[in-house]
Amino acid sequence: MNQHGGDQGGGAQVGGAQDGAAQDGAARDAAAGRRAIVVGAGITGVAAAIGLRRMGWQVTLVDRAPPGDRGAASFGNGGILARCSIVPVPVPGLLAKAPRMLLDPNEPLYLRWSHVPRMAPFLLRYLSYGRERHVRRIAAALAGLTGDSVEEHTALAAGTGAERFIRTGDYGHLFRNRAQYEKDALGNAIRAEHGFVPEEVDRAGLLERDPALGEAWTFGAIYPGHGWILNPGAYVAALAEHFAREGGVIRRAEVAALDGEGKVTLAGGATMRADRVVLAAGAWSARLAAGLGLRLPMESERGYHLALKNPASRPAHPWMVSEVKAVTTPMDFGVRLAGIVEFGGLEAGPSAAPPRLLRAAAARIWPGLEWEAEEEWMGHRPVLADSLPAIGEIPGAPAVIAAFGGQHVGLTAGPRIGRLAAGIAAGQALNEDLSACAPGRFR
Repeated sequence: MNQHGGDQGGGAQVGGAQDGAAQDGAARDAAAGRRAIVVGAGITGVAAAIGLRRMGWQVTLVDRAPPGDRGAASFGNGGILARCSIVPVPVPGLLAKAPRMLLDPNEPLYLRWSHVPRMAPFLLRYLSYGRERHVRRIAAALAGLTGDSVEEHTALAAGTGAERFIRTGDYGHLFRNRAQYEKDALGNAIRAEHGFVPEEVDRAGLLERDPALGEAWTFGAIYPGHGWILNPGAYVAALAEHFAREGGVIRRAEVAALDGEGKVTLAGGATMRADRVVLAAGAWSARLAAGLGLRLPMESERGYHLALKNPASRPAHPWMVSEVKAVTTPMDFGVRLAGIVEFGGLEAGPSAAPPRLLRAAAARIWPGLEWEAEEEWMGHRPVLADSLPAIGEIPGAPAVIAAFGGQHVGLTAGPRIGRLAAGIAAGQALNEDLSACAPGRFR
């Protein structure tokens, strides 16, 4: 598998198979003097900016917050390069269960009722994609974006100093028993169809990997060949620092509007111009796209994490704990528990219930575990109604390239989405089908 794509993820690349040095030199010559603006300094935006800079473009990365800022989704995600996470949240049966889940404070699905009038059309459309035919189509598209994520991160970070944050290894799904694992027959089958077949381990095997696990956990499905990031915020910041060292420009500013010809208007009225603009502003992207005439069914799926600082022990690799729909990831400061789905818009502050649920989850996973301190976080994951990102030229705005909507796999797929967006912006030919992620697909 080469660094830009492999068979597991669909194998498609941007560009052809010319001699690497000659191709890079020709691309840089063609790009001389060309300017790009990347809006959004999360993992996808930073990846796009680095990609364009490596092709010789003059690139400015614009965001109101610095790369790696704790207010960004790229700071607070679960940190897992979750290659096998290709099954979307809406699945058969969720529509029937959703009302009970929304009313039960112990379920990992929350809704701010004041936001219901605005988001009801989105939520109904989102849940409508839970039919099996949609789930299988979405999973196939996600497999193409996440399958080679470890290689994509490795290639992006090579020579930047950010490599130190990448770890590779297993990704375990944790269950009370085998029967609980088998309940997700559709998800297990879809993952297997795309090459993700787990090793099954019993209680003894689990304790070898995580001696602090409570007695309730007796079965694990272990997926090899995954990875995780030891500190996602610091990782994105290190990538951005490399971008700046290589001649890229980072500008702290809020983007107020775009036009289809490459003009970017900042809050306060100042303007910038470029040959191409990559829109990678995460959950805020839909507002800017609407100004270009593209109205998207998109919401912020507010995610939470609880960081356990310096715990007495930590797992050897990340866990997905199916029962509480949370992930646990060993990081440089300790362990992060992340997850929870809350629909509540971009303006409201964090809710109290999700961190409580994560704290209870930690006690259920590791009874008796002690840690020195903890930290709560809430951020905004950009979710389109069909759980797929928007990648490609925005209809009617040929200078603007969409690169947003990574939902639960934003970190996992960020380097690939950013690289694809950079290639599209640079006019490179694609030899992969991105029609499932076309920005205009909802028209």
